[in-house]
Amino acid sequence: MSGHGAREPQSPGRAVEGPGPSPWSAGELSPCATVRTIVTSGTVAHKASSSTSTYATDLLVSGPPDFEVDLEPGDVENPRSWPLWYRCWCVSIVSLSTWVATLYSTSYNASGPGIAAEFGASKTLVTLGMTTYLLGLAVGSLVVAPMSELYGRRVVYLICLVAWAVFIVPCGLARSLVAIVVVRFFGACFGAVMISNAPATVVDISHPDYLARTMSLFAIAPFNGPATGPIIGGFVYQYLGWRWADWIVLIMGAFCILLMFTVKETYAPTILRRKVARLQAQTGDARWWCRYDQQTTATFDRLRTNLGRPFVLFATEPILWFMNFWLSIVYGILYLCFVAYPVVFSEYRRWDPGVCGLSFTGIAIGILAAIVPEPLFRRVILAQPREPATGRVLPEAQALIMILGAVSTSVGQLGFAWTCLPETIHWAVPIGFGVPFGFGNTLSFIYGSNYLAGTYGIYAASALAGNAVIRSVFGGTLPLAGPSLYGTLTPRWAGTLLGLFQVMSIPIPLVFWRYGARIRAKSRVVRQLIEEEDRLEASKKRHGRHEKGTSSGGSDSTLGPMRDTKSIEARMEMKSGLARFSGEEGPGKGKRGYSVG
Repeated sequence: MSGHGAREPQSPGRAVEGPGPSPWSAGELSPCATVRTIVTSGTVAHKASSSTSTYATDLLVSGPPDFEVDLEPGDVENPRSWPLWYRCWCVSIVSLSTWVATLYSTSYNASGPGIAAEFGASKTLVTLGMTTYLLGLAVGSLVVAPMSELYGRRVVYLICLVAWAVFIVPCGLARSLVAIVVVRFFGACFGAVMISNAPATVVDISHPDYLARTMSLFAIAPFNGPATGPIIGGFVYQYLGWRWADWIVLIMGAFCILLMFTVKETYAPTILRRKVARLQAQTGDARWWCRYDQQTTATFDRLRTNLGRPFVLFATEPILWFMNFWLSIVYGILYLCFVAYPVVFSEYRRWDPGVCGLSFTGIAIGILAAIVPEPLFRRVILAQPREPATGRVLPEAQALIMILGAVSTSVGQLGFAWTCLPETIHWAVPIGFGVPFGFGNTLSFIYGSNYLAGTYGIYAASALAGNAVIRSVFGGTLPLAGPSLYGTLTPRWAGTLLGLFQVMSIPIPLVFWRYGARIRAKSRVVRQLIEEEDRLEASKKRHGRHEKGTSSGGSDSTLGPMRDTKSIEARMEMKSGLARFSGEEGPGKGKRGYSVG
């Protein structure tokens, strides 16, 4: 039973399901959890579905079926029953707000020369303002994301956006560079609400059949924000001065806040709890209930988990070592472009700041080019091998698109490096190489995040949160070396060096495509997920409540809990059809193993 589905009496022993994130939302974001709880006589078997976040903290409870409160189709409080125009309006507002919050990270860099001149600072010190903003987005996402589960999306949006806008004011009035650098960090911590919660809002109000398409359109905002920031910031700095780069963003932010007041609450647990309270007050009957009435985890415990588990996973999971390294290199070089492009087009080609910002048009076009053909990429992925028990596509299918992204990014970076200078080469050529660069970056981020989400199941949000933090550290710190790097090696050779780093990282998605299933079989966390799934099936059998198909993980109940290494690897292969990728024989298989796909 879905939090957005029809009202249906809940009976002991059946699994119920709340709203959960799309694989797309696993990027810079951590939406609401999907929690599956089986309530049996004397036992509560708690399980999160394979697409959940680590914030799975709401215990689904049972009460009198006739008094259960739910969101039925046609219910005016059901976000998925709102008029189409209003749902489009809500998506547009959260997209606009996300775009403004992300463009502020790079619009600042366009006015760097003015800041450096006023405070007598070097380019490297000025770049610290972009560094602290990126770090603030990463840290803020870890803290802000669980707040929406406690208080709902709307109030968290409004409070955080107002705080983010307030922190822009000291930047515009700053009398020292230190003030700007510090204040931008704290402002970004609040602005991170759009990174962590906006995708969840899209999931809340979108029909499952159109979710992928809606998320594709929404993704234009967070990915194009950094690319359009220098365009806007460049013209503002050229004609109004560097302080107006802050005031313009503040004006846009205030406009977004006003629009956000028109967005109603979309988080199902919050809506249901309020509905229960209203019915209890109106009728004086305390028997009204919803499946989100109780919470098993305190706020402090949630924050401790959100802040700690991502780093524990990163320290213990080889999959994350390599994926985080690859995506961090991609992300760091992307933000180095915001140093390299002004060097090439402003210092060497003598372009004005506003026109120099237009050089990022190629990257912006590449980002759009990666998002528009999402239905085609989805068709390619869906044609890959599937898990026999659940019919879900294996995580390794995402690696096909990751490979395309890695190759495109390398081509774009090397092409730009070798055509940006001398000035006799037409400016359209290096800008044109920004198209495959932006195309590859976007594919790498989206489908790399999907791979991690598919691999780590209920721990996906922690894995992705750790990835976001590591990426942000690279994205924020590598540009600090940009001025000296491009000044010492020249843009051509500095760009070539970075391009070679990207070429050397191409084997990472290739290895995950070819051997990812075998690597997952040796993962401690993946083994733990399988054991939990088996224990759930065993618990259901013990109480005679087994219902075929209720387990979201699609576990094979005939196998039972399997704890030793060899049996778990065998279970991995039986569950996921690994033979198609690994080419190895497994227990009970023929020469080529099970037929999947």
